[in-house]
Amino acid sequence: MIRDFPLLPLPQYAVVRIGCSPGVPDENAADLRDIGVPAGLIGYEYQPLAEATLLDGVGESGLVVFGTSGLCGRLGIDVASRRVVQIPKIGSATAWHVNRDLGTFHQCVAATIARFPFYEEDEEDRFQEVADELRRLLAALDDTALADNGLWETLCDDVAMGDYANWEEV
Repeated sequence: MIRDFPLLPLPQYAVVRIGCSPGVPDENAADLRDIGVPAGLIGYEYQPLAEATLLDGVGESGLVVFGTSGLCGRLGIDVASRRVVQIPKIGSATAWHVNRDLGTFHQCVAATIARFPFYEEDEEDRFQEVADELRRLLAALDDTALADNGLWETLCDDVAMGDYANWEEV
């Protein structure tokens, strides 16, 4: 039996303001209030939380978590360096670099969404080429964005494998 599923809407860049739980340092709360966070990326690569929280024991002086990434990951701002980082799950002491600051995170999200969809129909032979284009675009915005195991490098690897080829068919 074939089922008709509605096409998913293309993602659009937007900014949301989220609240902050008690304990979030004033500087970070001000950034989240003034700059906001992207309303999303593509699929479950990144989604904002309703409220930012401080996680102690991650990074030098804690992590202000503002979003989810994938099934269990979290994105946040390292309190000491103000870098955006990703942790694979709550309770992890491992933090992978994402962007040098919240502003460049916004720029990378906006540029990635603007480049989406990544492929045209029948472009299986271009998966790697498109991933390389995306890497160049992200690196031009933030020369630190393509850190090993980071959000952006992983996304580019997924693009190279064709993971976003059937977006409209989902």
